[in-house]
Amino acid sequence: MTGRLLGIARKARPRGVVETIDQAAVGLTTGIAGDFRGAIKPGGRGKRQVTVMMLSDWRAAMADLGDPPAVWSDRRVNLLVDGIDLPREKGTRLRVGSALFEITGECDPCSRMEEVAPGLKAALTPGWRGGRLLRVIAAGDLAIGDAVALEQQVFGEAI
Repeated sequence: MTGRLLGIARKARPRGVVETIDQAAVGLTTGIAGDFRGAIKPGGRGKRQVTVMMLSDWRAAMADLGDPPAVWSDRRVNLLVDGIDLPREKGTRLRVGSALFEITGECDPCSRMEEVAPGLKAALTPGWRGGRLLRVIAAGDLAIGDAVALEQQVFGEAI
């Protein structure tokens, strides 16, 4: 199954303004260029370098709330994808453009979502709707419209 990359977003600092961009470089130790979250801290494992969510999950959360005037980047994730069902298994490998990522866990929605729309945190909670956390496995480049594909699933691996 192959999907498409619909959106790329980054923020230069915690609680910073989210900037949407058309393309980005992805580094092993930096994540998405210009995004503060991607840098691996000394002694860290980089379990949260990049975040991704499915358009279908965003739409379901918005429908639950009566379609408030919010856009996907208000979720503060880095990547928005469509046409692919992202699994919930840690260790699953995901290729986006020429970069390779590994799912390290669920991207739990934070209380900041309530600033976007009342009830959004709860609407993003079921079934990993809030997205997935990714670690960069291979550096590369991303651009809107790039293919998104599952490359390998590794079950039972300690992460």
